Amino acid sequence: MCFSCPRHIVQVERAAMANEAVDDNDEAVRLLACRSNIVSILRASAHMDKDLAGVDARLSLGLDSLDAFTDAVAPLQSQAIATKALHARINRAVSPALSLLRSFALVESLQRRLLRLSSRTSSIPRLLDFLDCVDRLREAVAAVTAGCKPAVQRLHEAVEFLSRTRATDQLRIRRLRETMEALEKLYEAEVDGLRYDGSLDDALLRLQNDYEAILDRLKHRYITASVPGGDGSTDPPPPPVLGSDLEIEALRRISEILASNDCLDICIDIFVKVRYRRAAKALMRLSPEYLRTYGPEEIDGMKWEALEAAISLWIDHFEVAVRLVFAAEKRLCSGALGGVLDGAVWPECFAKIADRIMAVFFRFGEGVARSANEPHKLFKLLDMLDALDRIRPAFINTFDGEAGEDIRARCRELQKLLVHAAAKAFWELGLQIEGLQDRAPQPADGSVPKIVRYAVNYLKCLAAGGYATAMERVLRTEAAWKAGPLAARPDAEEDLLRDALSNVLEALRRNVEAKRGEHGSRDRVVPHVMAMNAYWYIYMRTRGSELAALVGEETMRRRYKTAAEEAAYSYQAEAWGPLVRLLTERRDVDSFMRGLEENLRRHRSDYCIQDGDLREQIKEAVAKVVVEAYAGFLHANAGVLVEGRVFLPPDSIKRLLGRLFDGGGGEGWRRETAA
Repeated sequence: MCFSCPRHIVQVERAAMANEAVDDNDEAVRLLACRSNIVSILRASAHMDKDLAGVDARLSLGLDSLDAFTDAVAPLQSQAIATKALHARINRAVSPALSLLRSFALVESLQRRLLRLSSRTSSIPRLLDFLDCVDRLREAVAAVTAGCKPAVQRLHEAVEFLSRTRATDQLRIRRLRETMEALEKLYEAEVDGLRYDGSLDDALLRLQNDYEAILDRLKHRYITASVPGGDGSTDPPPPPVLGSDLEIEALRRISEILASNDCLDICIDIFVKVRYRRAAKALMRLSPEYLRTYGPEEIDGMKWEALEAAISLWIDHFEVAVRLVFAAEKRLCSGALGGVLDGAVWPECFAKIADRIMAVFFRFGEGVARSANEPHKLFKLLDMLDALDRIRPAFINTFDGEAGEDIRARCRELQKLLVHAAAKAFWELGLQIEGLQDRAPQPADGSVPKIVRYAVNYLKCLAAGGYATAMERVLRTEAAWKAGPLAARPDAEEDLLRDALSNVLEALRRNVEAKRGEHGSRDRVVPHVMAMNAYWYIYMRTRGSELAALVGEETMRRRYKTAAEEAAYSYQAEAWGPLVRLLTERRDVDSFMRGLEENLRRHRSDYCIQDGDLREQIKEAVAKVVVEAYAGFLHANAGVLVEGRVFLPPDSIKRLLGRLFDGGGGEGWRRETAA
């Protein structure tokens, strides 16, 4: 299509003008409609304004009437408010009273139930039911006690409010006050009766009896004279259990109930009294009559065999008391009283039970330690120390805490006394040896002195077994105590026991030498026989023993074998030297034969060489000297001797000496039959 055509342009312009005319007509119609609507709204507003003016007139008239009504109703409104406040006061007073009445009703119900339960057999399950009822009754009585005073106080407040507000007449107020006074007195009497004189008090008395009966029923049934494995060979058994779980539960519940009802002192008294009696009876079954003797003077008066047996029993019974009796008592005490005052009561109760019984054991031990310092007591003192050390872990575990401090302190004091006593007993042996205080007559035949036998066997026992360790500890402890807390402790490598044993052996040597000098004026041979016997005994009895290992085998050989050989040379020179010189220097065979006969006689009756090996060596040495001298004399003087005279051949002399030293010559040459 071509837009440049004139005709077409004209047509377009006409169409546009027609459209514009249509648009102008529509706009005019809309404007007319809007004018009509505005006019209608203005007319409606005018009518509404007239209506509002009428309503305003009517409202003014109503408000005037309402003010008059309010003035008339105001007194009734104040009275309603007062009535509401009074209602609140009465509800506030009645609510605690109703709660108190419910508590009273519960108390009466529980009291009746307690009476029924009390009439039944007191087995542990029924006793637990009884305890539940007592607990509930105690709580109910506590609720009554706690609720009475507030309830009465609220009622007082309600009466005072009625009086103050004049909500009722004075006659009723007076009656209410009289009723309140009577109620207050009744409440005090009733509460005191419930707490101290009623069924609860009866139930508590019965529980005390049941408590004592159950405690008394729990016995130590498996107590033996000693603890199996207590010597350290095996692990000791665990402590026995006293009572079943139900019995322990019943005891715990009763303890807590008695404590919560102001009967804690009674509970503790019953527990301590009954369990002390049971523990004491259990130990009395071991027949510890020896414990009645405990003073140092009394102990010194006992025969040693009896005292030795008593100390052995003390060791066993002390361990039984700690490991079995009191370990079980502690467990029972914890189970029964552990819930009272958060566990603060039972340790003290246990300490009270154990203290008096353990004091008896400590008293005996202290008496032994304080008795006379005698050497033979040393081994039993060491046994006592060893027993205390062996059971120390169990002892500390049983008597732990602050409550057990007194018992632990008493045990430490006993250990100190035993350490001092053991050290003194050991050094007493050295003092007695040094001071020649063996209290025995010196052997006239030159045999081994008793003090030598005693001391050697004593030291061998001390060096053997567990005694060496215990004695070393005693010596170290004693040395540390003597040095004081500020002094350096003994060197760990310093062998105090070895030095102590060596000192005693050296004291024994000095003792022998002192005895050797005492014989010189009476018989010049006997001292050498005695010294030879003594030193040889020391050497042979200790050879290969723990004593020689401690002191030193070479030291023992150098000191005592050499001393025995020197004494043997002196014996030979003193006993047989003069006889030999009759042949070598005087050439007097007749005097030799008379001297030989006299020597044989004296050896048979006066001298004693008990050790077989020593006799054999002496025989060979004497035979060599005497027979060789005799044979040499005969050979050298064969032509000089008178013809026809018969002389014993050297072999006969040797046989005579052989029979003498072989023990066939008489009692003086008896063989050793005892250590």
